[in-house]
Amino acid sequence: MSINWFPGHMHKATREMRKLLPDIDIVIEVLDARIPYSSQNPVIGQIGRDKLNIKLLNKSDLADPAVTEQWLDYFNGINNTGAMAISCLKADKIPAIAALCRKLARRNSDSLQPITALIAGIPNVGKSTLINLLAGRAIAKTGNEPAVTRAQQRIRIADDLVLFDSPGILWPRFDNQNSACRLAATGAIKDTAISYDDIAFFTAEYLLHAYPDALQQRYQLAQLPASELELLEMIGRRRGCLASGGRVDLEKTGRLLLMEMRSGQLGAISLETPSLMHRELQQVSEQLAQKAAEKEARKALRQQKARKR
Repeated sequence: MSINWFPGHMHKATREMRKLLPDIDIVIEVLDARIPYSSQNPVIGQIGRDKLNIKLLNKSDLADPAVTEQWLDYFNGINNTGAMAISCLKADKIPAIAALCRKLARRNSDSLQPITALIAGIPNVGKSTLINLLAGRAIAKTGNEPAVTRAQQRIRIADDLVLFDSPGILWPRFDNQNSACRLAATGAIKDTAISYDDIAFFTAEYLLHAYPDALQQRYQLAQLPASELELLEMIGRRRGCLASGGRVDLEKTGRLLLMEMRSGQLGAISLETPSLMHRELQQVSEQLAQKAAEKEARKALRQQKARKR
C-alpha cells in the first residue's frame, strides 16, 4: 500500500513560506504529540533549518505522557530549538509559547522591532485552534477536516510578537510509508484518500505490541489474539460490525478502531518513539541508497546497450 496526498494549494503554500522566510525570526512547527516524527514536515525542516525553531507537541492529552517526555528531551537537545507539550483543551500553557519565543529570540525589551514567527504544521494538527487561543479571538478558521486553512495570514499576538500563519502542508512523496500510515491513522490525511481496513491493520499490529492492556480494557477482551486480523475480527463481532452471512465487516471495524483511537477512547496512546524513529530513518536511508544504486545500474546498462548499436 502506498499513500500520497498533496492537494494543489499545498504547492502554493510552500512557495509563499519560502518567500516570507527572510523576514522570519522563528519557525514554529506544530506537531501531533502522538506522532512527533511522522508529523514533522521535511519541507518545513528544510525551510527553517537556519532559523530558530520551536516544536509544539499538540494534542498531548491524547498521547502517552511517558513517551511525550522522551520526545521533549529529544527536541530540546537540538541546537537553537525549544519544545513544549501542549493541548488546546488546556489553555493554561498557551501564554508560555510567547514567552518561549522571546527567550529564543533574546530580544532586548526596548527593541522596536517585533519578533516574527512563522507557524506551520501538517493538516489537522490543531494549528488554527492554537492560533485563536494565542490571539485571544477567532481569527483562523478551524475544523475537523484536514487542509481547512487555505491562505497565509498575518496575526499580531502582542506588541512584540507577530505570527505568520500558513495552510497546513504535507509533502509530495512519503519515503517512509510507516509514517504515511501513522498520519492516516491520526486523521492528518483525508479519510477519502485511505482504506480504513488497511490503516486499521497497521494500527492494530502496533497496538497489540505497545498497548495490549488498553485494547483489552476498551473492548472487554479476556485474551488478546496473536494477529491483527484476529483482533479486528474479535472487535467486529463484539461491536456488531457484521456483513451478510455474519462475516465481520473489516472496513467498518477498522473505521471504529481508528475513530476511537483518535478521540482518546482507547486511552493515552503514542504511535512512535524516538528509538523507533532512529530505526526507521536508518531503514529509509538504506532503501533510498539501494534504489539509487539500482537506478544507476539500469542507466549504465542502457548506455552499454546504446554503445553496442
